[in-house]
Amino acid sequence: MAQVVETVDVDVPVQVAYNQWTQFETFPEFMSGVESITQVTPTRNHWVTKVSGVRREFDTEITEQHQDERIAWRTVGGDVEHAGVVSFHRLDEGSSRVTVQLDWTPSGVTEKVGAAVGVDDHRVKADTKRFKEFIEHRGAETGAWRGDVPRDTP
Repeated sequence: MAQVVETVDVDVPVQVAYNQWTQFETFPEFMSGVESITQVTPTRNHWVTKVSGVRREFDTEITEQHQDERIAWRTVGGDVEHAGVVSFHRLDEGSSRVTVQLDWTPSGVTEKVGAAVGVDDHRVKADTKRFKEFIEHRGAETGAWRGDVPRDTP
């Protein structure tokens, strides 16, 4: 299993950063390799990605979500296996820290080599930087979902 953790400070209040992250359908605007995300239900999304020429479709399910604090998810079904969490921390009135943690199982030679040489680390770092630019440039979120999803416990 591979893992990436990346943190970025953004010059917007924590509520603005969190609200924007709940707008999954805007991810292609700042995440490389993400062609589209369709929100199927408040807790389920359908992703279409294309990375290194490999196109994949998969579904994710929100497993925990708390306003202005965290969003956790995992893939469900399909041949893509990953999970992650994004946490939000208030630094002061007008700035916040966003930390992204992704865990995944690379499949195929290209993904395994990419994970081994740090391609995924660079991609996530670039995506968080683009999120910073996206939200700071806008100054406000494109929408918000303020629901709460209690942690999925076995």
